[in-house]
Amino acid sequence: MAASPVLAQGKQDFDLVNKTGYTIDEVYVAPSSSSDWEEDVLGRDVLNDGEAVHINFNRATKTCKWDLKVVYSDKEEAEWDSFDLCQVSKITIKYNRSSGATSAEYE
Repeated sequence: MAASPVLAQGKQDFDLVNKTGYTIDEVYVAPSSSSDWEEDVLGRDVLNDGEAVHINFNRATKTCKWDLKVVYSDKEEAEWDSFDLCQVSKITIKYNRSSGATSAEYE
């Protein structure tokens, strides 16, 4: 009997939604305990405003606390620390033009 695709996914898998009004060129996800961002996990060229991408983890991955960094097309960066990806299934990134702040909402 073949494993269901749902069972094959890592419990840290999540959807990243871009609601910033800008294009995101790169996405990095690293364990909170690491100081290295490693490689861009976007898996495609860019994440345009209004689009979402599903970030997959190997199901053998045990770490739950992860940091997130995005790099916009103008090379500006935004970072967040310690998302519990064992509990989070969706992260929506937003930009407030009046305050100049980038925020992340999660569910």
